[in-house]
Amino acid sequence: MSSENKGGRRVIVLVLPEVNLLDLGGPVQAFDAAAHLGADYRLEFAAVGAGEVRSAQGLHLAGLDPLPETGPGDLVLVPGPRLRASGPDFPQTAVTWVRAAVHAGARVASVCTGAAVLAEAGVLDGRRCTTHWSLVDLMRSRYPRARVRDAVLYVHDGPVSTSAGIAAGIDLALSLIERDHGPSLTAAVARALVVYLRRDGSQRQVSAFLEHRGHLHAGVHRVQDHLAQHLDSPHTLDELRRRMQTPVPGLGPAATPASAGARLPTLPV
Repeated sequence: MSSENKGGRRVIVLVLPEVNLLDLGGPVQAFDAAAHLGADYRLEFAAVGAGEVRSAQGLHLAGLDPLPETGPGDLVLVPGPRLRASGPDFPQTAVTWVRAAVHAGARVASVCTGAAVLAEAGVLDGRRCTTHWSLVDLMRSRYPRARVRDAVLYVHDGPVSTSAGIAAGIDLALSLIERDHGPSLTAAVARALVVYLRRDGSQRQVSAFLEHRGHLHAGVHRVQDHLAQHLDSPHTLDELRRRMQTPVPGLGPAATPASAGARLPTLPV
């Protein structure tokens, strides 16, 4: 199954059994938006044996093409499939095809657990790469020749690109689009996707704004949201207490961060 545009450079999406939908849909929509804005991308969707694949979330994806011949100018995109506790178990035909694609001169990019497919194919040997933060240790132990980096969103190493989990696939796609078509069109794609903040590959996988959020106090969440949106403004404990709308022990009279001293860290922000 391919997009209507018959020209341009191909983005061949390898749809594996139990693929995660956001790993697939996020980057695909970025390339599709770029094509609608004038980029020369043509999306194709292929699978081992063609036909139909069941996603990890239960949606059946049909009308898939057989694995095609690849060459220079092609980009092979490998969205991440769900991994079982027993470890990676991918169709050998897909692994062999990915290896052949790289040898034929195609670029290859993986999202999340898709990095394990690239590693199984041997294309990460000696290369810098990344994957979902929860898989870093597994990748390092199973594929010692891959130079797995943590605390980054995506990595380019020659014709091979890898990204961290789920939403980072959009960041990777935007980076690839920028490499092909420059920052102006990429910014237009980001606006079309309503991407709040474009992130470069060196940023951490776990957002600082999501840390210390393991509590159930709605008032504290309101304060955390306010602080995250007003990083350039001074705040007093009295103001934060009012925003919480609920008395919390330890938040005393108004104070600035400088005068609050050691008391301020008691508020999980």
